[in-house]
Amino acid sequence: MSQKTYSAKAGDIKRQWHVIDVSDKVLGRAASQIATLLKGKHKAIYTPSIDTGDHVIVINADKVKVTGTKEKDKMYYRHPRAGFPGALKITNLEKLRQRHPEDIVINAVRRMLPRNALGRQMMTKLKVYAGDTHPHAAQKPAAYSVEA
Repeated sequence: MSQKTYSAKAGDIKRQWHVIDVSDKVLGRAASQIATLLKGKHKAIYTPSIDTGDHVIVINADKVKVTGTKEKDKMYYRHPRAGFPGALKITNLEKLRQRHPEDIVINAVRRMLPRNALGRQMMTKLKVYAGDTHPHAAQKPAAYSVEA
């Protein structure tokens, strides 16, 4: 029996497309399963230092569910003009859902991926849409259900 550790090569990676409907799904549970698909941890060829993940299309991001009082209490912080006085912008989940509902899912998934160049590369494979339509029909995405 061989004792060598397998490391995936660029030619070994076969990327698939998944479409996930997150309407009435809990945000954190859905985001963790989306992050697993983007990282490629569901594949046998998973290698931590290489992006082996699949493409993920998320639809109905405006209908994602949160538990408890997070709708009013959960805050999002951003620094559009970092380094300048008064640059910190704060908004809660309720206002973010009205303005940019896809950012809710994007923020949740981004924070579950590595905070380096590899994580940024994985995020390019995530496509999030507020409604139930997407322009990626040519890629023939397979429906994927999240247990949330």
